[in-house]
Amino acid sequence: MCRRIFVDSSLDELIGHFTFADRGEVDGLDDRFPRYNGYPKEVYPIIISGSAQKPGASASTFVMAVWDFTPSWMKPSRRRPSANLPCEGIAVNAKFGLAYQARRCLIPVNGFFEWETLETGRRSQPYAIAMKDGLPFALAGISEIWSHPSGIDILNFAVLTCAPNEMMATIHDRMPVILHRNDYARWLSTEPDPADLMKPFPAALMSQWPVARRLNNDKRGGPETIAAIEVV
Repeated sequence: MCRRIFVDSSLDELIGHFTFADRGEVDGLDDRFPRYNGYPKEVYPIIISGSAQKPGASASTFVMAVWDFTPSWMKPSRRRPSANLPCEGIAVNAKFGLAYQARRCLIPVNGFFEWETLETGRRSQPYAIAMKDGLPFALAGISEIWSHPSGIDILNFAVLTCAPNEMMATIHDRMPVILHRNDYARWLSTEPDPADLMKPFPAALMSQWPVARRLNNDKRGGPETIAAIEVV
């Protein structure tokens, strides 16, 4: 269900692959990349449209946001954050529909992790998933601003998921919505429901490989976290 991501580059290198977006105020994240085992509830650079910040604005920009979606109206005592959300029916969902219609975002990554569902009694096997060309790509997400009782506004986001492609189906029954580069602008536009973009990404453009189970516990892993291993 995409609860771990990795960025195998510096922040500057990552931003350099998304030249259509202004850099924004993300310098506070410089020392957090590369990040080989990214968890929910941490802060990440995402891309939002100008209209999501100010009506009438058009430029897309990088901003810092917490991977921990919370509707703006939710009270602290009932706060149930979501790292990922199914895309099916989201346009009419009472909790998430408004964010989907007006505050969609891009989550730039080099890849993500998923765990293969194994027979009962066997430990699940993690896999790294990325593009065959090794370049960064963007996951589709929605964003929201949640006001903490202290008065601090917290920008947060969730990754949208869809049915798996034929590659992902070998290990899991869901995958994140991955967008083609030529669809980035449309996803960030004011179009209320670009539903046709929320579909399995072509498996032929992707690759996956097994990685060590240390991924389950190591929040500060290095390049070895995404190194391929032989499954026995």
